[in-house]
Amino acid sequence: MPLQFADRLNNVETSAIRELFKLLGKPGIISFAGGFPDSAMFDVDGIREASNAALSQDPGAALQYGATEGFGPLREQLAHFMAQKGAKDVAADQLIVTTGSQQGLDLIGKTMISPGDKVIVEGPTFLATIQCFRLYGAELISAPVDGHGVKTDELEKLIAEHKPKFVYLIPTFGNPSGALMNAERRKQVLEMAVKHQTLIVEDDPYGDLYFGETPPPSLLALSSTVPGSRELLVHCGSLSKVLSPGLRVGWMVAPAELLGKATMCKQFSDAHTSTFAQATAAQYLLAGRMPATLDKVRAVYAQRAQTMGDALRRELGDAVEFVQPQGGLFVWARLTGAGGKVNDGNAFAKRAIDNGVAFVPGTPFFCANPDHATFRLSFATVGEDKILEGVSRLAKAL
Repeated sequence: MPLQFADRLNNVETSAIRELFKLLGKPGIISFAGGFPDSAMFDVDGIREASNAALSQDPGAALQYGATEGFGPLREQLAHFMAQKGAKDVAADQLIVTTGSQQGLDLIGKTMISPGDKVIVEGPTFLATIQCFRLYGAELISAPVDGHGVKTDELEKLIAEHKPKFVYLIPTFGNPSGALMNAERRKQVLEMAVKHQTLIVEDDPYGDLYFGETPPPSLLALSSTVPGSRELLVHCGSLSKVLSPGLRVGWMVAPAELLGKATMCKQFSDAHTSTFAQATAAQYLLAGRMPATLDKVRAVYAQRAQTMGDALRRELGDAVEFVQPQGGLFVWARLTGAGGKVNDGNAFAKRAIDNGVAFVPGTPFFCANPDHATFRLSFATVGEDKILEGVSRLAKAL
């Protein structure tokens, strides 16, 4: 007898990126497809010391069940971590620890979305967000972005027209766009949240990965300057891109009522994020190693981003257009079709695989009206020599 699956699964498909990975077994292929940090950047010694400290100082707490809200010492360290970045008024009891920031998004979906609710997301946006929110029955509305993030004039029109349950944004080095929302737009977003009484969800996994000037403060940090906006803001953070994805440590700051509902839903799914991972992360932050780790990671990624940008301009010329990333992990590019070259990202991806290089076409990152000429390249896990060779292969695939 065939299994009768839940109707909600009719609205989602498996990740296009995960499916692409199945094609990467070809020997010698260079992959710009993943969204991972480089494992060579992990501070293994520091994490080892932190885990040993967690086991030495209070092994019972580190290895036992814990509170769903999170391990107390880690919540304190995360509040301090955010205070160093301008969000000075976040108390430990105003956040919960999640199993990666992606669980935070799932908890938002569980607590906020009823079938048919409208949710505004950026176009393009994080693929897993599209899948997650659709799983809970959301009708997704796409807000256009440029190199400075979401276009706030267009966003406000969409909010007024659709009256969404909430708006989901990645203001700092978005995935896949790499866009950095400027300070003026950030304040406008908070002001329109208050004006329209609309919840804003800020996803911030890449904010610490800047290459030059420090980016504008997060929406969370800026909310103190816009009265009433803090009560309409959810902030999701993560240590995955800056410390280790394997620890699966993220966090969510939210209004008290939403945080309580999210904690209840988290009890149903995993009881709590790994206590040992939380204790290790707490010890790492307490040891003060994060600034040096970030300095190292930023320098390496900045050089790789520059190498990739220079190579794309040199090898592909006017057949492609992109904004040089100022942080994050990605180059978001668009095929122009100049000189009769290929102008479809999906077709380009297939030709690239045949030439020994992989990337992700842009179509899946749009919840509606996809720009088929776009594609995403990750420079994070590939050394400079491989970047040069990979871009050379891309040029041959045009």
